[in-house]
Amino acid sequence: MSDALPALPLGAWEATKDTLHLYTQIVGKIQLASAAPRNHWWHTTFRVTDQGYSTGRMLHDGISFTIAFDLVRHRLVVRAGGREEAIPLRDGVSVAEFHHELKALLRELGLHVKIKAEPFGVPMTTPFADDTEHDAYDAEAVEDFRRALLWVDEVFREFRGWFTGKASPVQLFWHSFDLATARFSGRAAPEMEGADPVAREAYSHEVISFGWWPGDRKTGGPAFYSYTHPEPEELAGRPLRPPQAWWEPTGLTHQARLTWDDVRRSPEPRDAVLDFLQSAYAAGAVTAGWPCEELYSSWCPPRGRVE
Repeated sequence: MSDALPALPLGAWEATKDTLHLYTQIVGKIQLASAAPRNHWWHTTFRVTDQGYSTGRMLHDGISFTIAFDLVRHRLVVRAGGREEAIPLRDGVSVAEFHHELKALLRELGLHVKIKAEPFGVPMTTPFADDTEHDAYDAEAVEDFRRALLWVDEVFREFRGWFTGKASPVQLFWHSFDLATARFSGRAAPEMEGADPVAREAYSHEVISFGWWPGDRKTGGPAFYSYTHPEPEELAGRPLRPPQAWWEPTGLTHQARLTWDDVRRSPEPRDAVLDFLQSAYAAGAVTAGWPCEELYSSWCPPRGRVE
């Protein structure tokens, strides 16, 4: 088992993960209200940094600013107008307190950002200003999460470089708290009946998505995943690598899955993840009839080609 990859057992840090996720949703909604829109909601996501993860540059009330989670020094850093201010991240700071402190700090910097101050797409429903339940912050667990996030980001970046078509950045989504990247065929997807505006924009074009979750009660722990939209009929019959990977039914569709623990047990964890990503891509691209030969980058190794 690789000593370089932390275990991240869900039961040991679930309370911290949920609190950090809700903190992240607050900042994500500030970015949603302050960044110029991009296709597929890519303007609302975070980028992984050496210290944790950060928004892109935002503009509100004529002021340019960024907000970053520094998970090394355990603080939220706001940079605006040549100033740098920080809010400590520590055990006992509830979501309500974090929300109040961040709003006050932004006002002090001349930023008056209005958001819909309640969780989105998660089991928790209490408005941020009223959430005194979620206040756990285990610094050691957060450091393990940061190390895992940084490692996965580097592997995803390598995989993304094999593809010359339209592809998303490697980005952390605040609603689902997963690190992901996606490849597109270049063709529009059929309109999703009954979909909300978020899903309609996210899935407007044919896409194969790849990601990593830190874990929740549904997945049971950290895991890699991939899915193809729209899903071709024969997708789940295609082989996956490494042998521990499988197709998970998710209602009417399927996801390729590989657990974090299986990757950690592998003698070559990076190769295990790249094999998983490539096999999931091949499964979706072949069954959906993507023009694979037109989509290889000049950096694509032989293992990145679809057979």
